[in-house]
Amino acid sequence: MMESSTVLNNNSLAFIGLCNEYCQTLESARETECDDFIAAMLRLLPRIYITASDLKIDDLGLEEPYIDGRLDEDYYDSIRRSIENLLGPDDTYLEVFEEDMKYSDTPIAASVSEGLADIFQVLYNFLEAIKDVPNELIDQALIAVKDDFQSYWSRILCNVMRALNHIRYNAFNERD
Repeated sequence: MMESSTVLNNNSLAFIGLCNEYCQTLESARETECDDFIAAMLRLLPRIYITASDLKIDDLGLEEPYIDGRLDEDYYDSIRRSIENLLGPDDTYLEVFEEDMKYSDTPIAASVSEGLADIFQVLYNFLEAIKDVPNELIDQALIAVKDDFQSYWSRILCNVMRALNHIRYNAFNERD
């Protein structure tokens, strides 16, 4: 039986570690000061983006990679609400890269907490999928999370990072 070495790749291990750190940070957001939470997100999100982009995975084409949804709706909502409460009015930002903007004169509002919770859902499901499984299944989960990154959550990550950057470096000046 041929075993892939993807799991031993340093970048894959770094990605798994960053996913874990991200999920722990969101799970403890309720006990965190707003400025500390934003600073943590602005440190984690770029690193997650880089490591996800750099994942080198050999897709053996055996089957379509897929990660089961393991996060229940109540837990997702509790994560989202705790971030929303933490950020207060800064949770909402104008989304300029939304496809619907092409056809609208009205700005489209987006939510930092929802974006972070959406990323949390992907990474939480990924981490749950790779607990105590053989290397081949970890490889499949890495392929699935990279595919999902490319088609879905990379955009969310960039948009949320831009909004968090604005809160950290511009909103503070606007509050004075």
